[in-house]
Amino acid sequence: MNPLLEKNSSFNIPPAFTAIKNEHFKPAIEQLIEEAKNEITAIVTNAEKPDFNNTIEALEFSGKRLDRASGVFFNLNSAETNDEIQAIAREVSPLLTEFSNDILLNADLFKKVKEVHDGIDKNTLSAEQKTLLEKTYKGFVRNGAQLNDEKKAQLRKIDVELAQLSLEFGEHVLAETNKYELVLENEADLAGLPTYAIEQAAETAEQKEKAGKWVITLDYPSYVPFMTYAKNRELRKELSIAFASKSFKGDDLDNQEIVKKIVNLRHERANLLGYKTHAHFVLEERMAQSPEKVMGFLKEIEKYGKGGAKKDVEEVAAYAKKLDGIEQLERWDFAYYSEKLKKEKYTIDDETLKPYFQLEKVVDGVFQTANKLFGLSFKENPSIDKYHPEVTVYDVTDEHGQPVATFYADFFPRAGKRAGAWMTSYAGQFKDDKGDHRPLVSIVCNFTKPSKSTPSLLTFNEVTTLFHEFGHALHGMLADSTYESLSGTSVYWDFVELPSQVLENWCYEKECLDLFAKHYETGEAIPAELIEKIKASANFMEGYQTMRQLSFGMLDMAWHGQDNQNVASVGKFEDDIMSSTNVLPPLPNTNMSCSFSHIFQGGYSAGYYSYKWAEVLDADAFEHFKTHGIFNKEVAASFKKNVLSAGGTEHPSVLYKRFRGQEPDVKALLRRAGLLND
Repeated sequence: MNPLLEKNSSFNIPPAFTAIKNEHFKPAIEQLIEEAKNEITAIVTNAEKPDFNNTIEALEFSGKRLDRASGVFFNLNSAETNDEIQAIAREVSPLLTEFSNDILLNADLFKKVKEVHDGIDKNTLSAEQKTLLEKTYKGFVRNGAQLNDEKKAQLRKIDVELAQLSLEFGEHVLAETNKYELVLENEADLAGLPTYAIEQAAETAEQKEKAGKWVITLDYPSYVPFMTYAKNRELRKELSIAFASKSFKGDDLDNQEIVKKIVNLRHERANLLGYKTHAHFVLEERMAQSPEKVMGFLKEIEKYGKGGAKKDVEEVAAYAKKLDGIEQLERWDFAYYSEKLKKEKYTIDDETLKPYFQLEKVVDGVFQTANKLFGLSFKENPSIDKYHPEVTVYDVTDEHGQPVATFYADFFPRAGKRAGAWMTSYAGQFKDDKGDHRPLVSIVCNFTKPSKSTPSLLTFNEVTTLFHEFGHALHGMLADSTYESLSGTSVYWDFVELPSQVLENWCYEKECLDLFAKHYETGEAIPAELIEKIKASANFMEGYQTMRQLSFGMLDMAWHGQDNQNVASVGKFEDDIMSSTNVLPPLPNTNMSCSFSHIFQGGYSAGYYSYKWAEVLDADAFEHFKTHGIFNKEVAASFKKNVLSAGGTEHPSVLYKRFRGQEPDVKALLRRAGLLND
């Protein structure tokens, strides 16, 4: 029996990972596509007059088993992939794209949806039902339902090609990341590196059958410490260029032509649907609404950020010259000298802090934070199946002991896991006649592994990353919607980062740090003076970091906010765009676009600005918490009700104002960043 085809009383039973084999995926997805097609046919052939229940709701609840099986598959393709899974992805992606198009381009189905949309008395619907109706109708229109047959066929062809290109882009970046090794044979080349990084490099060398040597890779837990601490400037340069030139070498893993194809196909698709550019298409369904508004927003922040960035770089450059006689500060110098400067200015660095951030204690701290704010409890459940031995699974319950969610946590890098950190779900929350189906939520990270002599000790940046992803997880776990497509993180893209980014603020507060920041050897609580230094250093190099984020957002908008069919060189195009935001000399023979997975593999195309947009929301929201107390039950209850539990049931501007009582204030972000004094 194929475990992906087993019928359960609930759609949200945890997957039987150990029973699922690679050979199960394609047959299951093919069979479940047919099952879902039959559900669509039943809606189309229903002789009754189309209404909200038999058309809009019926469509919403169709294809649930297909969603579950494909969700398991694509999550594994990100967190635990291999050549076979990647090959299956290339086979099933076009099938799923085609099926999606079969629905969205089904003229008879759209006719019924349109009849309900145009004819129903909206006053008979709840706010959530109105949202679902509009989202369903717009989903058809924005995906070509009103096109003629010739243009529908063209759209299908574009969508299949885009799905394939996106997969190929990601495979190239992962292969480049896994392929590169900086093999060190001379112990002197390790000068400056902390003990854990040296041990990790030795363990990596052993795993790669290079015992007696040290191997540095492009995985963040290996790359970042080397760039931050390694004294050898030439090796930092080599590693920096390797990292920044991924899939930009003109070989079989090169992404330059793929980038151009993706960009041009997205533009062609937007034009086909009646939009000026891909960005105009995307932003119609965002809080920001238009590319012009996004660029205005980014330029507004640039006004305050660029001066701060130049000042930051000048300060680090002067320090590097004074310390080591460096005449020209390069990109491979910035992390190294800024970390040294930070330590000198604040007598604080990652190595001072890490002993207080043992992974298990930080996890317990984020659980306690969720308990104090929202009454949640987390208990490990070893009986729940998992896809890798390193994954831990928890039962999540509320203050009354009622089930809230199943939570999967996967923290360490592996060859089969893509870089970075993300939240995902294996099943979203929804309600039907069988009850409230609770979600299966997962966070996946790439934190420093335990070594032979120490447990996993997190950098402060990794601590904030854990809180960030857990904020997304709370959005999924506390979902309370009828419809899964409006549940949890199913919100406008520039709103989705609010729950994640706002939770990072707790990491800087003594009241929260005291819950978990205890020395892994002595159990001593983090000293008050260290907490003060964390707070004091919070805005260190904030101008530089602000411009870095703005440059990514502007590059994204440049690719997607205009017609780029005449772009001959990906490298030159990027250099021209980045020249206005660069505050450090560009790296030779490198390119961001070719490994910019967020916009060419993930869902952030024409949406990278949303990190900064959400920072405005989170800074404004946290000011509200600070005013009333960071664990204030009333404020937390309002945030839970109006943001976390509400999901996408209403427009985010309405939900945010209901929580905050006012429009978000851009200056809250500038105040927090130290870029504005008022």
